[in-house]
Amino acid sequence: MDGRRRHNSFSGRAYELTDETPVYVISVAAQLSGLHPQTLRQYDRLGLVSPNRTAGRGRRYSARDIELLRQVQALSQDEGINLAGIKRIIELENQVAALQSRVAELSAAVEGAAAAMQQREAAVHASYRRDLVPYQQQQSSALVVWRPKPKRQG
Repeated sequence: MDGRRRHNSFSGRAYELTDETPVYVISVAAQLSGLHPQTLRQYDRLGLVSPNRTAGRGRRYSARDIELLRQVQALSQDEGINLAGIKRIIELENQVAALQSRVAELSAAVEGAAAAMQQREAAVHASYRRDLVPYQQQQSSALVVWRPKPKRQG
């Protein structure tokens, strides 16, 4: 799957074909994953790999589902992990992915808030009066007295 836009000749609209697009029937998914169709059905019943369903309840597997089937098989055969353990691993991996996505969202929000704060700070600094000069105290101990001028009577 290359993720390019494809043209759907039935509806005349373009649609996106991604790794998540359910396109493979169970026999093709079994062939691509190297598993028996009954194994795919069992994995579906156990909630390990849950493909999308058609209106007639037929299973449709995506490229991501095929990869997950291969991972389940590898964990089971190569690592000797039972199906309950594999299900827990998949759940934890999904949770980690969701948390990483949330962290990325929050990081972007923090960066946006920081940028907005800097803009507001710059606006405040730009609004300062430039005709005022800061007073710098000198070593003198002189006292300056200010007296307003008397108002003229008119």
